[in-house]
Amino acid sequence: MPTIRLDKLLANRTPHSRSEVKQLLRQGAVQIDGVTERDGSRQIDPDAVQVTCCGKLLPGGAHIYLLLNKPLGVICATEDRRQQTVIDLLPPERRTKGLFPAGRLDADSTGMVLLTDDGDLAHRMLSPKHHVPKFYLIRLARPYEERYAAALADGLTLSDGTHCLPAEIAPLPDNSHALVCLHEGKYHQVRRMMAALGNHVENLHRTAIGELVMPVNLGLGEYLEIIHKDVENMLKEPQFWAVYERIMTNYSSYLINVSL
Repeated sequence: MPTIRLDKLLANRTPHSRSEVKQLLRQGAVQIDGVTERDGSRQIDPDAVQVTCCGKLLPGGAHIYLLLNKPLGVICATEDRRQQTVIDLLPPERRTKGLFPAGRLDADSTGMVLLTDDGDLAHRMLSPKHHVPKFYLIRLARPYEERYAAALADGLTLSDGTHCLPAEIAPLPDNSHALVCLHEGKYHQVRRMMAALGNHVENLHRTAIGELVMPVNLGLGEYLEIIHKDVENMLKEPQFWAVYERIMTNYSSYLINVSL
């Protein structure tokens, strides 16, 4: 893991400004593995040591990665005067400086959102050349039809002329739910694709990004901290059917937990 200056880590992970961090260091309020440290320029590996400031243990790692299960009506933004944001769902002590949602999920959709302060990672996730695959569980107004798979595989052209990249879809056993995999992120894309096929998406839940699948027991509005290895899994290109099989083992629990 790359190292980081102690004073920069403290400024990123605490409510204190850089000038306040310098003062705290001089006062002996910072410890590394229980030993007082006053040199803010010291390079440390946050995964290899424990840093405390004013008696509080800082989260490990050079960056923060939080996996959030976004509820309906919440927007993917850092702040908004009218609507609740994904950052508002976190307890005050986890709303650290620079934290933002890496990508978006529409307010009328639920599911997996990554919150991080790692700008390089977010760029890799959102860069069109990477096409990080995203998986969605959907509930359809009318039963699934076999023709959907071939239509999405060919790449649909929507009513406004927008061309979609090839995508994958497969039904769940009840035939009113399906799993969709996209390799891009156009506005309301899943809903618009299904509308183009003569069906309507009643509910949509993002359940996986890359090879990282949402834990079935993570409730709406809840979050968990993940490690860098998990984040790297989000950047991988999995086989559609491998993810489908993983979700199928718990799909009924997913549908119940998110009211899908």
